[in-house]
Amino acid sequence: MRLAVIATAGLATPCLAQDRDYCPERPGLGTPACTIAPGRVSVETGLADWTRDDGDGTRSDTLMFGTTGVRLGLTDRVEAQVTWSPFVRQRDRKAGKVDATAGVGDARLGLKASLRAPDGEGLSIAVLPYVGLPIGRRPPGNGTWSTGVLVPVTYDLSEAVNLQFTSEVDAAANSGGRGRHLAYGGVAGIDIDLTRSVDVELELAVARDDDPVEPATMTQAALSFGWKAGPDLQFDIGGATGLNDDTPDARIYAGIARRF
Repeated sequence: MRLAVIATAGLATPCLAQDRDYCPERPGLGTPACTIAPGRVSVETGLADWTRDDGDGTRSDTLMFGTTGVRLGLTDRVEAQVTWSPFVRQRDRKAGKVDATAGVGDARLGLKASLRAPDGEGLSIAVLPYVGLPIGRRPPGNGTWSTGVLVPVTYDLSEAVNLQFTSEVDAAANSGGRGRHLAYGGVAGIDIDLTRSVDVELELAVARDDDPVEPATMTQAALSFGWKAGPDLQFDIGGATGLNDDTPDARIYAGIARRF
C-alpha cells in the first residue's frame, strides 16, 4: 500500500506542475523568478520596441520588430531560453545628416534554475546564466560574444501585490566590437493586480557599464501593463524614461506572450 501511495504521488506531481499559473517574463525591465512547468513552452514576442535619445544637437533612435524569446520547461525547476531579434534599425541625426543601419540582431541562450518556489508563490528565487551570440552584423549586432548571470527574487506581499528585484553581472561586449568589460546593475519593482486579468508594474533600474570607450551609469523608471486574455495568453504595453544624461530619454514597447 505504501509503495502504491508513493507511486501515485509521483505520477501526480507533473500534473500539479502543469497547473501552475502562467508567468511570462514580459513586459517588465526585470525578470520574474518563476519558471515554466516541465513540458510547457512560452513564446514571448516584442511586436515593436522603440527607443529615442537626444543629445547636444544630435538624436538617435532604435526600432526593433519581432524580438522573440522561447522558454521551454525542462524540469519542475529548470527552463531553457532562446531569445533573438530578427530586425533592428538604428538612426543617428547630427547637423542635418542622417546615418541609418538595419539588420539582424544577436541571439541569447540561457538556463533559468529555480532555487525556491518555481511557481513564483511567496518568496521565489532563481538564477539565470546566459551567453550572447553575435548572430547579426555589427551594427546593430555587438560583433562578439558576451555572458552574464541574473538573480531574480520576488516576494508576495499579498494576493494582489508582488515585490520584485533582479540583480545582474555581465561580461558585456565592448562597443568597439572586440573584447568584453564589466557591467552590473539591478531592477527593483512592484507588481499590482488591478483586476483578475490586468496588472500594472512600476520599476526603477540602475546599471553601470564600464565600456572602455563609453563608460556610463544609467538610471530609468518604467511603467507597464499586462492583460491576461486567457490562462495562456497575455498582451502588454509599457514605457520607460531616462533619469540621467547617460540613459536614453524615452522607450515605448508592446508585445504578446503565449503558453503552449
